[in-house]
Amino acid sequence: MAETRRRLRSSTVVLGGMGVLAAALSACGSDPDRRCVDRDSYDYLNGYKVVADKNCKSSGSTSVSIGKTRTDADWYYDADVSNGYADHGTFSRSEAVDRGGFGCSGSGSSGG
Repeated sequence: MAETRRRLRSSTVVLGGMGVLAAALSACGSDPDRRCVDRDSYDYLNGYKVVADKNCKSSGSTSVSIGKTRTDADWYYDADVSNGYADHGTFSRSEAVDRGGFGCSGSGSSGG
């Protein structure tokens, strides 16, 4: 009976460890949260105005006409979003990934 308990405990530890490893790897590999914003719309109190995703290309910034105004749209990663504005994020995808998930390698960043 003691052998059964010992085997049960060790398999629980192995399965738990595999779960932690899977979570760490998926956190590093996943894409960071991103919003398409107008880089020219920065407001000190609110941040950048969020615009439709179709205004952002898959990578890099693009200048798009919305109505009669031009929009310098770009992806803004890991931002706090409130009332149509995004703030405290980064335009660098690699920086967003580095400061992101549990167990990720890289220098990351402190502060914002």
